[in-house]
Amino acid sequence: MEELINGLGLIGIAVFAISGALAAMRQEMDAFGLVVIATVTAIGGGTIRDIILDVPVFWVQDPMSLYIVIAMAAITPFWGRMLESRMSILVLADACGLALFAVTGTEKALNFGATPLVAVMMGVMSAAAGGMIRDVLCNEVPLVLKKELYALPAIIGGACLVLLHMAGFDQKLNITLACMITLSIRLIAIKYSLSLPPVEKR
Repeated sequence: MEELINGLGLIGIAVFAISGALAAMRQEMDAFGLVVIATVTAIGGGTIRDIILDVPVFWVQDPMSLYIVIAMAAITPFWGRMLESRMSILVLADACGLALFAVTGTEKALNFGATPLVAVMMGVMSAAAGGMIRDVLCNEVPLVLKKELYALPAIIGGACLVLLHMAGFDQKLNITLACMITLSIRLIAIKYSLSLPPVEKR
């Protein structure tokens, strides 16, 4: 089971690294800036999560994550330049990374004894923090703060994982279903421009 979680985590890192590299390309950054943005996008959320949980930071313990980030940062410019609109691919890659990190982050927190609420919060942290850092460094309003469903799919996905665990279902099935639910909600929100109602001034 640990191998599955680690594998999904590495896929999430690759996807978020691509989204970071594409964001850097949209801002016409140099090679160093591209690597920096790809790195903070891919490992920023997980780093904060591990520090809060007081567990070994995943990429310090196993540098494979860094190798994947560097590889994705190196190859993305070659195919990214061929895209007519990098924004649509960036949003799709971000959605996939959101789903993978929300679920694997929640699962990791549960494995280290976190309560259900804290576990869901750590999942959201894993999924959203890296993208927030990316958007701030790229001088854009973070997706999580825009009027669209971003953090909410991560919350729902993490909560579904917790509930499935409590129901006693198979762990692999729990993770798969939670990822699919999170990604589906996010993609539907993107397609139909769904958002939470704004808070009106009194």
